[in-house]
Amino acid sequence: MIKITKVLLAVGTFMFCSSTFSSAADSKDTVNFNVISEQFLWKAKNDQSTQVEQNSLANVSIEELDRALNTDDKRFAFWLNIYNGYIQVLLKKNPELYDDRREFFSKKQITIAGTALAFSDIEHGIIRKSQWPLGLGYIRRIFVSKFERKLRVNQRDYRVHFALNCGAKDCPPVAIYTAERVNEQLEKGTEQHIRRTSTFNSEKNEVAITSLFSWFRGDFGSERGVKKILLRTGVIPSKKGIKLVYTNYDWTLSLDNWTDL
Repeated sequence: MIKITKVLLAVGTFMFCSSTFSSAADSKDTVNFNVISEQFLWKAKNDQSTQVEQNSLANVSIEELDRALNTDDKRFAFWLNIYNGYIQVLLKKNPELYDDRREFFSKKQITIAGTALAFSDIEHGIIRKSQWPLGLGYIRRIFVSKFERKLRVNQRDYRVHFALNCGAKDCPPVAIYTAERVNEQLEKGTEQHIRRTSTFNSEKNEVAITSLFSWFRGDFGSERGVKKILLRTGVIPSKKGIKLVYTNYDWTLSLDNWTDL
Protein backbone atom coordinates (compact mmCIF):
# COMPACT_ATOMS: atom_id res chain seq x y z
CA MET A 1 0.00 0.00 0.00
CA ILE A 2 2.82 2.38 0.87
CA LYS A 3 4.57 1.65 -2.45
CA ILE A 4 1.36 2.21 -4.41
CA THR A 5 0.78 5.51 -2.61
CA LYS A 6 4.31 6.68 -3.44
CA VAL A 7 3.84 5.77 -7.08
CA LEU A 8 0.55 7.67 -7.27
CA LEU A 9 2.12 10.71 -5.61
CA ALA A 10 5.02 10.61 -8.06
CA VAL A 11 2.69 10.37 -11.04
CA GLY A 12 0.55 13.21 -9.69
CA THR A 13 3.60 15.38 -9.11
CA PHE A 14 4.86 14.70 -12.63
CA MET A 15 1.49 15.58 -14.16
CA PHE A 16 1.25 18.79 -12.11
CA CYS A 17 4.78 19.86 -13.06
CA SER A 18 4.16 19.05 -16.72
CA SER A 19 0.96 21.08 -16.69
CA THR A 20 2.65 23.99 -14.95
CA PHE A 21 5.54 23.96 -17.40
CA SER A 22 3.14 23.81 -20.36
CA SER A 23 1.12 26.77 -19.03
CA ALA A 24 4.25 28.79 -18.42
CA ALA A 25 5.46 28.06 -21.93
CA ASP A 26 2.14 29.09 -23.40
CA SER A 27 2.21 32.27 -21.33
CA LYS A 28 5.73 33.00 -22.48
CA ASP A 29 4.82 32.47 -26.14
CA THR A 30 1.75 34.72 -25.98
CA VAL A 31 2.56 38.40 -25.75
CA ASN A 32 -0.06 40.46 -23.93
CA PHE A 33 -0.19 43.61 -26.02
CA ASN A 34 -2.83 45.13 -23.80
CA VAL A 35 -0.38 45.05 -20.92
CA ILE A 36 2.31 46.56 -23.13
CA SER A 37 -0.06 49.40 -24.06
CA GLU A 38 -0.79 50.00 -20.37
CA GLN A 39 2.92 50.07 -19.54
CA PHE A 40 3.52 52.42 -22.46
CA LEU A 41 0.93 54.93 -21.26
CA TRP A 42 2.00 54.61 -17.61
CA LYS A 43 5.62 55.37 -18.53
CA ALA A 44 4.52 58.30 -20.70
CA LYS A 45 2.58 59.67 -17.74
CA ASN A 46 5.59 59.39 -15.47
CA ASP A 47 8.10 60.80 -17.96
CA GLN A 48 9.96 57.50 -18.31
CA SER A 49 11.45 56.10 -21.50
CA THR A 50 8.92 54.21 -23.60
CA GLN A 51 11.43 52.95 -26.17
CA VAL A 52 11.13 49.29 -25.14
CA GLU A 53 7.37 49.37 -25.61
CA GLN A 54 7.65 51.31 -28.85
CA ASN A 55 10.08 48.73 -30.24
CA SER A 56 7.82 45.83 -29.25
CA LEU A 57 4.80 47.44 -30.87
CA ALA A 58 6.70 48.39 -34.01
CA ASN A 59 8.16 44.93 -34.63
CA VAL A 60 5.15 42.70 -34.02
CA SER A 61 3.43 41.31 -37.12
CA ILE A 62 -0.08 42.38 -38.12
CA GLU A 63 -1.21 38.76 -37.81
CA GLU A 64 0.16 38.37 -34.30
CA LEU A 65 -1.43 41.60 -33.14
CA ASP A 66 -4.72 40.60 -34.74
CA ARG A 67 -4.69 37.26 -32.90
CA ALA A 68 -3.88 38.92 -29.60
CA LEU A 69 -6.54 41.63 -29.90
CA ASN A 70 -9.34 39.17 -30.58
CA THR A 71 -12.20 41.09 -28.92
CA ASP A 72 -13.44 44.66 -29.15
CA ASP A 73 -12.72 45.15 -25.45
CA LYS A 74 -9.08 44.35 -26.10
CA ARG A 75 -8.98 46.55 -29.19
CA PHE A 76 -10.60 49.55 -27.58
CA ALA A 77 -8.33 49.38 -24.52
CA PHE A 78 -5.20 48.87 -26.62
CA TRP A 79 -5.81 51.63 -29.17
CA LEU A 80 -7.01 54.18 -26.63
CA ASN A 81 -3.79 53.67 -24.66
CA ILE A 82 -1.67 53.88 -27.80
CA TYR A 83 -3.33 57.07 -29.06
CA ASN A 84 -3.25 58.83 -25.70
CA GLY A 85 0.26 57.60 -24.96
CA TYR A 86 1.78 58.87 -28.20
CA ILE A 87 0.11 62.26 -27.68
CA GLN A 88 2.03 62.51 -24.42
CA VAL A 89 5.32 61.17 -25.79
CA LEU A 90 5.46 63.36 -28.88
CA LEU A 91 4.12 66.60 -27.43
CA LYS A 92 6.12 66.48 -24.21
CA LYS A 93 9.23 66.18 -26.34
CA ASN A 94 8.21 68.74 -28.98
CA PRO A 95 5.23 70.87 -27.84
CA GLU A 96 5.73 73.16 -30.85
CA LEU A 97 4.31 70.36 -33.03
CA TYR A 98 0.91 71.39 -31.72
CA ASP A 99 1.18 74.78 -33.40
CA ASP A 100 0.01 73.15 -36.65
CA ARG A 101 -2.60 70.71 -35.40
CA ARG A 102 -3.77 69.69 -38.87
CA GLU A 103 -0.24 68.57 -39.76
CA PHE A 104 0.32 66.97 -36.36
CA PHE A 105 -2.74 64.72 -36.47
CA SER A 106 -2.38 63.76 -40.14
CA LYS A 107 1.36 63.02 -40.14
CA LYS A 108 2.32 59.33 -40.06
CA GLN A 109 4.60 59.30 -37.02
CA ILE A 110 3.50 56.21 -35.06
CA THR A 111 4.77 52.75 -36.02
CA ILE A 112 2.65 49.75 -35.08
CA ALA A 113 3.28 46.30 -36.60
CA GLY A 114 5.63 47.75 -39.18
CA THR A 115 3.02 50.24 -40.35
CA ALA A 116 3.35 54.02 -40.11
CA LEU A 117 0.17 55.56 -38.72
CA ALA A 118 -1.18 59.03 -38.08
CA PHE A 119 -3.36 59.90 -35.11
CA SER A 120 -6.23 60.35 -37.55
CA ASP A 121 -5.68 56.78 -38.82
CA ILE A 122 -6.03 55.40 -35.31
CA GLU A 123 -9.00 57.55 -34.33
CA HIS A 124 -11.13 57.42 -37.46
CA GLY A 125 -9.86 54.27 -39.17
CA ILE A 126 -9.44 51.86 -36.28
CA ILE A 127 -11.32 53.13 -33.23
CA ARG A 128 -14.28 54.54 -35.22
CA LYS A 129 -14.29 51.69 -37.77
CA SER A 130 -13.21 53.34 -41.00
CA GLN A 131 -15.15 56.59 -40.74
CA TRP A 132 -14.36 59.47 -43.08
CA PRO A 133 -12.86 62.14 -40.77
CA LEU A 134 -15.08 64.90 -42.21
CA GLY A 135 -18.24 62.80 -42.48
CA LEU A 136 -19.68 63.74 -39.07
CA GLY A 137 -20.09 60.04 -38.29
CA TYR A 138 -22.39 59.35 -41.26
CA ILE A 139 -19.94 58.35 -44.01
CA ARG A 140 -17.69 55.29 -43.96
CA ARG A 141 -14.61 54.84 -46.09
CA ILE A 142 -14.95 51.96 -48.52
CA PHE A 143 -11.32 51.46 -49.53
CA VAL A 144 -9.16 50.73 -46.49
CA SER A 145 -5.76 49.12 -45.91
CA LYS A 146 -5.20 45.54 -44.80
CA PHE A 147 -3.90 46.88 -41.50
CA GLU A 148 -7.07 48.86 -40.82
CA ARG A 149 -9.38 46.11 -41.97
CA LYS A 150 -7.79 43.51 -39.69
CA LEU A 151 -7.23 45.63 -36.58
CA ARG A 152 -10.20 48.01 -36.45
CA VAL A 153 -13.02 47.44 -33.97
CA ASN A 154 -16.09 45.50 -35.03
CA GLN A 155 -18.65 47.88 -33.53
CA ARG A 156 -18.46 51.66 -33.07
CA ASP A 157 -18.93 53.02 -29.57
CA TYR A 158 -19.68 56.72 -29.07
CA ARG A 159 -18.11 56.61 -25.61
CA VAL A 160 -14.61 56.66 -27.12
CA HIS A 161 -15.05 60.39 -27.75
CA PHE A 162 -14.90 60.85 -23.98
CA ALA A 163 -11.74 58.75 -23.71
CA LEU A 164 -9.53 60.05 -26.55
CA ASN A 165 -7.27 62.89 -25.46
CA CYS A 166 -5.73 64.97 -28.26
CA GLY A 167 -3.76 67.22 -25.90
CA ALA A 168 -6.24 70.11 -25.79
CA LYS A 169 -7.48 71.68 -22.57
CA ASP A 170 -11.09 70.69 -23.30
CA CYS A 171 -10.23 67.07 -24.10
CA PRO A 172 -11.41 64.34 -21.73
CA PRO A 173 -8.78 63.37 -19.16
CA VAL A 174 -6.45 60.43 -19.83
CA ALA A 175 -7.03 57.10 -18.12
CA ILE A 176 -5.16 53.83 -18.51
CA TYR A 177 -7.64 51.37 -20.02
CA THR A 178 -7.60 47.63 -19.38
CA ALA A 179 -9.32 45.00 -21.50
CA GLU A 180 -10.97 43.53 -18.41
CA ARG A 181 -12.62 46.81 -17.33
CA VAL A 182 -12.79 48.93 -20.48
CA ASN A 183 -16.59 48.86 -20.71
CA GLU A 184 -16.95 49.99 -17.11
CA GLN A 185 -14.24 52.60 -17.56
CA LEU A 186 -15.80 54.02 -20.73
CA GLU A 187 -19.18 54.26 -19.05
CA LYS A 188 -17.78 56.06 -16.02
CA GLY A 189 -15.57 58.39 -18.05
CA THR A 190 -18.40 59.29 -20.41
CA GLU A 191 -20.80 60.16 -17.60
CA GLN A 192 -18.20 62.22 -15.76
CA HIS A 193 -17.14 64.24 -18.80
CA ILE A 194 -20.66 64.91 -20.02
CA ARG A 195 -21.78 66.13 -16.61
CA ARG A 196 -18.67 68.27 -16.22
CA THR A 197 -19.00 69.97 -19.62
CA SER A 198 -22.80 70.37 -19.84
CA THR A 199 -25.00 73.13 -18.45
CA PHE A 200 -28.80 73.02 -18.55
CA ASN A 201 -30.73 76.29 -18.53
CA SER A 202 -34.27 75.54 -17.36
CA GLU A 203 -35.56 79.04 -18.17
CA LYS A 204 -34.49 78.83 -21.81
CA ASN A 205 -35.00 75.06 -21.96
CA GLU A 206 -31.59 74.68 -23.57
CA VAL A 207 -28.43 72.82 -22.73
CA ALA A 208 -24.87 73.89 -23.53
CA ILE A 209 -22.74 70.88 -24.42
CA THR A 210 -19.29 70.04 -25.77
CA SER A 211 -18.70 70.46 -29.50
CA LEU A 212 -17.75 66.77 -29.64
CA PHE A 213 -21.48 66.08 -29.93
CA SER A 214 -21.61 68.21 -33.08
CA TRP A 215 -18.39 67.06 -34.77
CA PHE A 216 -19.33 63.36 -34.48
CA ARG A 217 -23.12 63.63 -34.41
CA GLY A 218 -23.60 60.47 -36.45
CA ASP A 219 -21.74 58.43 -33.84
CA PHE A 220 -24.22 59.63 -31.22
CA GLY A 221 -27.34 58.93 -33.25
CA SER A 222 -27.90 62.52 -34.41
CA GLU A 223 -29.69 65.09 -32.25
CA ARG A 224 -32.20 62.58 -30.97
CA GLY A 225 -29.39 60.30 -29.82
CA VAL A 226 -27.56 63.18 -28.14
CA LYS A 227 -30.66 64.09 -26.15
CA LYS A 228 -31.12 60.46 -25.15
CA ILE A 229 -27.55 60.37 -23.83
CA LEU A 230 -27.99 63.66 -21.97
CA LEU A 231 -31.19 62.36 -20.38
CA ARG A 232 -29.55 59.09 -19.37
CA THR A 233 -26.65 60.92 -17.71
CA GLY A 234 -29.01 63.20 -15.81
CA VAL A 235 -28.05 66.43 -17.58
CA ILE A 236 -31.57 67.24 -18.83
CA PRO A 237 -34.96 66.39 -17.25
CA SER A 238 -36.58 65.31 -20.54
CA LYS A 239 -35.96 65.29 -24.30
CA LYS A 240 -39.02 67.33 -25.20
CA GLY A 241 -38.34 70.79 -26.61
CA ILE A 242 -34.72 70.91 -25.47
CA LYS A 243 -32.44 73.11 -27.57
CA LEU A 244 -28.82 72.03 -27.99
CA VAL A 245 -26.12 74.69 -27.88
CA TYR A 246 -22.52 73.69 -28.63
CA THR A 247 -19.76 75.39 -26.67
CA ASN A 248 -16.47 76.61 -28.14
CA TYR A 249 -13.61 74.13 -27.77
CA ASP A 250 -10.49 75.26 -25.95
CA TRP A 251 -7.53 73.97 -28.00
CA THR A 252 -4.88 75.24 -25.56
CA LEU A 253 -2.23 72.55 -25.10
CA SER A 254 -2.65 70.85 -21.72
CA LEU A 255 -0.90 67.51 -21.17
CA ASP A 256 -1.27 67.23 -17.39
CA ASN A 257 -4.84 65.96 -17.52
CA TRP A 258 -5.19 62.51 -15.94
CA THR A 259 -7.84 60.52 -14.16
CA ASP A 260 -8.36 57.09 -12.61
CA LEU A 261 -11.39 55.15 -13.75
